[in-house]
Amino acid sequence: MNGLRSSQVAHAAGVNRQTLRYYERRGLLAEPRRSLGGHRLYPAEAITVLRVIKAAQRLGFTLDEVADLLDAGRHHHDRRPDTGLQARAKTKLAEVEAKIADLRAIADSLRAAVDAGCDDMVTCAGQSGCPIPFATIAAAEARGDTNAHDR
Repeated sequence: MNGLRSSQVAHAAGVNRQTLRYYERRGLLAEPRRSLGGHRLYPAEAITVLRVIKAAQRLGFTLDEVADLLDAGRHHHDRRPDTGLQARAKTKLAEVEAKIADLRAIADSLRAAVDAGCDDMVTCAGQSGCPIPFATIAAAEARGDTNAHDR
């Protein structure tokens, strides 16, 4: 009986065997057939599927999103246009670009704090020229304004 054992697939894909089994339980990876001795035997394409899953995660997709994408790929002939990789990649790109903008704003604030010589958060927050308005952010977040750090 030919096929690859769990350890071979896991090693080739750069994951551990627990990850392999977890992906099976989640339905990301098809359950393999068994040898007469009960060993899991995977087709060679399982390595590609695992590598695709890991690459998608590195691109920011959650395992639920990866599962949806894999499912859409398996049923590409009857899927809705908004469920494929193209649509999902556009949505993910917008999310990533928003995070980058947030990170740039944070970096600018931290750079300003370093340049201003701020060494104590409480003292700095009490000064009118504080580049990071700690007190304003804390008060806004207490009110439930989650975008207070963007100001």
